[in-house]
Amino acid sequence: MYEVQLPTPDGQIGVFLNHMPLVSLAVPGLIAVRRNQRDTNAKLEYYATDGGVIEILDNTVRVLADEAVHADEIHEESTKKALIAAEQAYADAKDRVSLDKAQAMIDRQAVRLNVAKYKRRTR
Repeated sequence: MYEVQLPTPDGQIGVFLNHMPLVSLAVPGLIAVRRNQRDTNAKLEYYATDGGVIEILDNTVRVLADEAVHADEIHEESTKKALIAAEQAYADAKDRVSLDKAQAMIDRQAVRLNVAKYKRRTR
């Protein structure tokens, strides 16, 4: 792999060969992979992640996440419907646990939708 772009609390970072060792949180967002140096943005592989932990060591990138979904596997219409349902669940929530659960679903669906739109724009 030539480059991996990862979402961190401090913003998106790019990882190339011989990157310094690093351990960081991954925040919900876009992971992009460029396999070859000459690949255009149209050839990037995009993933939506809900966050996790990033480890960079010895030219290896590890992302430990509960979920990372390839952009090709995201169905925009279904994601839009799930986002609307999550927003309704948030509006109907009666306690802190329900609010937190609904907010997590909103965040998850919003990231997925953004990744699908980003991929569509670059193609």
